Order: sequence, then structure tokens, then C-alpha cells
Amino acid sequence: MDLPSFIWLWRIAAWSMGLSLTVYAGLLVTGTGVWYVRSHQLSQPNWLRILHIVLGGVLVTLVLLLLSVGIVGTLGEHGSLGHSWHLGAGLSVVSLVLASVGAASQIAARPWARSLHVAINGVLFIAFAAVSYSGWSVVQQYLP
Repeated sequence: MDLPSFIWLWRIAAWSMGLSLTVYAGLLVTGTGVWYVRSHQLSQPNWLRILHIVLGGVLVTLVLLLLSVGIVGTLGEHGSLGHSWHLGAGLSVVSLVLASVGAASQIAARPWARSLHVAINGVLFIAFAAVSYSGWSVVQQYLP
């Protein structure tokens, strides 16, 4: 693939990754708020749960954008995938985010899905750390 400039792809990836980590932190805060309200049997403000769901949708969008940029950029630059362990780390983040959404969609019908949702998001923290570390080393290859 002959793209005019890969630096734009890497900028999109960098901003998307920074936003993804920020949104993940926002999900942690709002999710903790939802848990606190429920565990203390307080009346939950409707906006808190809605904000948590919206942030989850934003995270899914950003992670899929990162996946697309990574595939297009790597194929364009190298002609194939799998040049580092960043691919595996990235695919694990995508899988965990989608699994988290799947578990979250079942919380109302299956109460055990809440624990699964929280556990998946704990593992997602580790996966985000791995993809951030591996991504930093990959991006260094493309900087002048």
C-alpha cells in the first residue's frame, strides 16, 4: 500500500491511545460511582449510569480505530503484520474491550455478569499497560 504519509496515521494512533486511556480512567471513576451508590443503597443519579455507558461506547470506538490504524499503517509500511508483540497486545485489548461490553450487556439478566465485567476490566488494565509499552517501542521506529 502506498499511502502519502504514515506520520498522520501515527498521530491518529497516539491521540486515540491517549484518549482511550483517559476514557478508561473515566470508566473506572463512573463505574466506581455506580458501585458505591448500589452498595450503599442510595438513589442512583440517572446521568451516572448513562455516562458510564456512553464512555464505554467511546472506548469501543477508539479501540477499533486503533486496530484499523495499526493494521493499515503496518501493512502500508511493512507489507505484512506481526513484526512485534504489539499485535498480540493490541488484539488482546480489542478482545477484552469487546468481552467487557458483552458481559455488561448481560448484567440485568444475569447478576454474575457484573463480577465478570469488573474482572475483565481489571485484566484490561494490564493489557493496556502491555500495549502502551509495546506501542511506544513500535512508534520509535517511525519517528525521525
